[in-house]
This record gives sequence, structure tokens and C-alpha cells, in this order.
Amino acid sequence: MEVKGQVMCVLLMCYIFGHIITSHNCGFIEARISSKFGDLEIEKKLRTINKPAVKIIKTIHGEKYGCVDFFKQPAFDHPSMKNHTYHYKMRPISHSEEKRKRETNNTGFGYLWENGVGCPIGTVPIRRITKDDILGLNSLEDIYTPRSSYNTSTVGTSDPYYDQHHFAVGRTPNKGMVFNGATMELCITAPKVKPSQFSSARLHIQMGDDFIQMGITVNPLLYKDDQPRLFVYTKAGGQQCYNHQCDVGMISVRQDYPMGLSMLPASERGAKTSYFSSFGLIKDKANGNWWFEFGTDAEEIGFWPSNLFRQSSGNYVEWGGEVFTASLPGPQMGYGVFPFEQVRYDAYVKRVSILDVNYNFDTKVDYMESFSDDNGGYKVIDFVKSEFQDAGHIIFYGGSGLNH
Repeated sequence: MEVKGQVMCVLLMCYIFGHIITSHNCGFIEARISSKFGDLEIEKKLRTINKPAVKIIKTIHGEKYGCVDFFKQPAFDHPSMKNHTYHYKMRPISHSEEKRKRETNNTGFGYLWENGVGCPIGTVPIRRITKDDILGLNSLEDIYTPRSSYNTSTVGTSDPYYDQHHFAVGRTPNKGMVFNGATMELCITAPKVKPSQFSSARLHIQMGDDFIQMGITVNPLLYKDDQPRLFVYTKAGGQQCYNHQCDVGMISVRQDYPMGLSMLPASERGAKTSYFSSFGLIKDKANGNWWFEFGTDAEEIGFWPSNLFRQSSGNYVEWGGEVFTASLPGPQMGYGVFPFEQVRYDAYVKRVSILDVNYNFDTKVDYMESFSDDNGGYKVIDFVKSEFQDAGHIIFYGGSGLNH
């Protein structure tokens, strides 16, 4: 009996120790085991995302995408889409004639693909998702989801995991303003993160309880690597997801542009030249649809129908860094160092602008406020100075996260 008691004691200690390790890892392993998705639900979700593909193609980095019929994108499963009139050639109605001419002469994004073209006309590339992808993301669903720095119903102080999300952003103040879009040029960096963490640099427009984010993220759970990758994130009507992974996700209109695109090469701190990408989230004045525009020519990649959102315009906008900590030390943001107002040495967002209530672009945004929820780990500097006039309104941000 004494030996049996000792064995039981050892087993009990092993259990407790194992539980402590699991819990210390921010419940990551434990959450995966107790995922709320059963096998049948996972298979259903896989069918929802991995629509039948006309063909499978690869990017120049070897990633597989299915060429899915435009009308079979997951977004068309939404109940509001039963009588839609959308098509793959559509673009914002309120575009200027000059913008339409640029679109006609556009050479496209064929260089991103092994075949030099992308998908066939009438189809769009959608990244193939596996069972492990769903288990990984949804096991941490309520903790892991991107959010706003504002204290809204999206992120409230009652959220037990609020202290695991950290921000270093420039943002519009809470003054009852109305916004119909925003733009930015974003320095591409490759911050170091652990497997269950993420570090993003993004544009965020809040529309009541709903929001859209877009930018660049290092997110091992989402993309299975440590590369900076392009993403959009949608929260609308009680649902939320990355890219095309649910029926409130973005509707793509291009056959040659992949969401989840690798944004390498990343900028190197101190180098004479930095790499950046241009992003815009613009509401079409004619019908209220929100459009994702990318690149120096502001090419339309996709859109969100206006009826997805319970509020027609944005009431807050923010630009800058967001991280999810999960376990200590926290992930890097930007270059992993505090900013000190030097373009060569700081991660930055430049040429910040907003589209105001009258659909006029404001490139000064001189009423913006800077916000960091913990200056011990991450900091932000928001200003316009004479030496940065070519960059317009610029926001420097970053941090090591080591003090979290």
C-alpha cells in the first residue's frame, strides 16, 4: 500500500506540474484539446472556406491557392447576398475618370505567381485551409482576435485577456467624428514572435461595434511561419475572421492578388532604403461599400458590402502596432526597439490620411492623439516635422515587449 501511495503521489505531482506548464503557456495546449469545434463542425468549416477550385496554383514562394469561382467565395454564403448584383469586373462607382484610366492600363500582379498570371478570369485566389489551421486559430478564438485600442464593447475592461493585447498607435480622438475612409504607407518589418503570439502593423476603422483592419502581420498560428504577411480582418454582425475565412470576410475582385501574401523582403533597421506598402480603406460614396485599395496606384483588391455593418461610417480610426502576448516575454513590435524619430531606425506609418464626412481627404489629421497602453514595452511618437514633409503625417512606433 505504501508503494502504491508513493506511485499515486508521483502521478499526482506529474499532473499538477504538467497543468502548470500548460496554463503558463497561456492555455494554448489546453485550449487546443478543449476546442469547441467537433470533427463535424471542423469539416463543415473546411467546406465553407475551401470552396471547389477550378485549379490549384502556387505563388512564387510555393504557397497553394485555389482558384475559386467569383460567385462561390465564402462571403456569398451570407444571408444578405441572396439577391446581389455583384460581379468580378465591378469597381467603385464614385471613382474619378483619371483613376479609371490608370486601372485600364494596369499590368496586374501576375509577377506574384509561378505561372506569371494568377487565376483564370472569373475566379479569385483563396488560400487553402487545413484542419490544423482551424484548430489552431479557433482554440484561442476569443483571446486571440485582433481588436481596437479604444475602450469599446469590442475590447472592454471586463475582458479577462485585455492585458494580453498591447497597442502603440496614432488615433482619432473620441469626439463624435465621422470617417468614410483612411490611408497609410506602412514600413514592412519582421518582428520576432513566439508560436502563439502575433505582431501586426495595421489600419483600423471602427464602425460602432464592428470594424475592419488591414495591414501586415507576423502570425504563426494564422500563416504557419514567421514572415510578415498581408492580412485583412473583419468584425461584422457578431462574426469575425481573417481574410476570406467566413461569410463576412472580404469579397475579392482580382484573379491575381492573394490575401496572405508574403511581404518579404522586410526593411532592415539602419539601412538607407526601407520597404513599404500603401493601404487604403475607402467607402464608395455611391453605394456605401468599403473597398480595400493596395499599392501606389491604389488598386482595388476587394470590398465589403455596406449591409454587413450596422453602422454606415467609421467613428474611430487608428494606425500603428498591435501585439498579442500569450506568454512572456511579449512579442516585438516593429523593429523591436523604442522609436526615437528617425526614419532609418524606426518602424513607421507615413502619409496618413482620412476621408472625412464630406468625402474630402485630410492629409494633416492634426487632431490625432498618440496612445500606448504600456510604455514599458511599446511606445509611439506621432507628429509632423519639417524634415519629414515628404512623408506627410508620420507615426513612429515599436518596442521589445520585454517588460510585459
